Amino acid sequence: MQQEEPSIAEADRRSIDAFIERVWSEDGLSDRTLDAYRRDLEGLARWLGTQGQSLRSAQRHHLSAYHGSQPVAVRSLARRQSSFRRFYAHVARMEPGFEDPTLLIERPKTPRSLPKALAEREIEGLLEAPDVGTTLGLRDRAMLELMYASGLRVSELVELPLASLNLRQGVVRVTGKGGKDRLVPIGEMAAERIEAYMAAARPVLARGRQPAALFLSKRGEGMTRQMFWTLVKRYAITVGIVSKRISPHVLRHSFATHLLNHGADLRALQMLLGHSALSTTQIYTLVAKEGLKRLHAQHHPRG
Repeated sequence: MQQEEPSIAEADRRSIDAFIERVWSEDGLSDRTLDAYRRDLEGLARWLGTQGQSLRSAQRHHLSAYHGSQPVAVRSLARRQSSFRRFYAHVARMEPGFEDPTLLIERPKTPRSLPKALAEREIEGLLEAPDVGTTLGLRDRAMLELMYASGLRVSELVELPLASLNLRQGVVRVTGKGGKDRLVPIGEMAAERIEAYMAAARPVLARGRQPAALFLSKRGEGMTRQMFWTLVKRYAITVGIVSKRISPHVLRHSFATHLLNHGADLRALQMLLGHSALSTTQIYTLVAKEGLKRLHAQHHPRG
């Protein structure tokens, strides 16, 4: 017979409801995130009830004891602690003088996940997927080539103004995070594809107008992140790339990983990607090393 879960005190339930309502209205969080917050807080409230405590009366040692009594994977623990920190920060804002029991709890160290990158042959297939005999195919090929050639963020790609492009010098001026500008080379192949798009496709999409955006939708307006994600996914499926492995950002990751595999300097890569800190760029060295390890294991006689 399944044991019945401890009940949640009415005061705790009201506190949780008020918190969920607050973060929903202030931050517009997804239902999935809100459900996770509620689930984590209700689990804590039930356990505290068995200890004669409530969410408001809990001390740091109560939370530490709860974590010890409910072992979970490191990532789940980190998410759970994040829920608790958010809740108690909310209570502290609402009640001056309230002592947040999460302030001195050490955060678990989560393993840093590596960015996904496609193999070079997969990238080749993806870039060649658009039908360049059509207006939209010319646009899509130019966008894919430019993103892979320059490592642009998706937002940077779709927001590029026409004035930022200098085909004569083979560069594009990009405004990245924090409003910082950088010049990024685009390479011969991307330049050729952009020229073809500019000559035969963009005038058709512009419909006689002078839109500021470089890449235009069917309606002659600037592209959106969602539009670009849809076309990337569609082309990936047509060339046999599993949809779970693809996203617009994968092209940026692949750009960085492939450059390092071919001997690029980390500092130069940092400038191309527009990273403010070298530590952000260094994670790509891990991706490159993992690729080299697999290559060694697959082909070396003692691998």
